[in-house]
Amino acid sequence: MSVIIAPSILAADFSNLQKDIEMVNSSDADWFHIDVMDGVFVPNISFGIPVIKAIKRNATKPLDIHLMIVDPDRYIKNFVEIGANILTVHYDCLLYTSDAADDTPCVDLGGRRII
Repeated sequence: MSVIIAPSILAADFSNLQKDIEMVNSSDADWFHIDVMDGVFVPNISFGIPVIKAIKRNATKPLDIHLMIVDPDRYIKNFVEIGANILTVHYDCLLYTSDAADDTPCVDLGGRRII
């Protein structure tokens, strides 16, 4: 089993996010881990789409985005469009992600699947 190193952007210095993105870019880390929290599904609030777009513009490694939000179905396509390479959602908050009859995603992900 190989180890994947994915530093969390929550540990970054928000007054100089660019510096920490460049540090991860030049490190042996494999991915950027980004926790998205809405203050409802979990009590904290973190990043929104504009901040993740800025990170994506500067990151040279894949973005591993972890959605800890209510009703992630509404936002999955947005996160794919802004460049999420890996997208994790909590099963217990998915409402309409797939059709129970054939397991076809309700959100068009351009050929990608939700698993």
